[in-house]
Amino acid sequence: MYAEEDFLLLSGIQHFSFCRRQWALIHIEQAWAENERTVSGGLMHRRVHDKFFDEKRGDRLFIREMPVISRDMGVSGQCDMVEFRRDDAGAALFGREGKWLPVPVEYKRGSPKMSDADRLQLTAQAMCLEEMLCCPVIETAYLFYGETKRREAVALTDELREKVKNTFAEMHEYAARGHTPRVKPFKSCNACSLKEICVPKLPNAGVEDYLNRLLEADV
Repeated sequence: MYAEEDFLLLSGIQHFSFCRRQWALIHIEQAWAENERTVSGGLMHRRVHDKFFDEKRGDRLFIREMPVISRDMGVSGQCDMVEFRRDDAGAALFGREGKWLPVPVEYKRGSPKMSDADRLQLTAQAMCLEEMLCCPVIETAYLFYGETKRREAVALTDELREKVKNTFAEMHEYAARGHTPRVKPFKSCNACSLKEICVPKLPNAGVEDYLNRLLEADV
């Protein structure tokens, strides 16, 4: 079990899976920059998130911006939306009659990806819910993509769950060392909002190097 002061942001697993250096720049060096993609994604999430709005439709309950944690994995974060389905095999919820099975739904601005980045984030949310609520294993969850306007069902396999655990363990190792790894430039670097800070062609560069170059340019 991890101490709370060592918790990582759950959403960081998506960054880490996409690019370890991008994750370290954001979560270790506290660097950030916007581009069209990040602004569009932020607007989409603001439309989805309303932590004061819960909705019940028959035997289904929809809770938005639900906080989640896992002491076993040492992470905390929130789900865009959790759809609870009434089921005697589920978990008891405070202020609600009966028992409910949780199904996380994560919203993404783009379209389905070949990589596991989004699926790992969704699986991690489900694993947190299972730990928090002591509920049965969540077998399926959903990714909603802004471009397709459709939900994609994701089977939360043992392989994805093991990959989540191993990825968080590696992230904790980097965080404990305060280490920003090197990077090999690849095609997606051009779409990254941190391209000018990261400077992929200078693999040892970090935020301090970037700021020093800016200061030297002003001299």
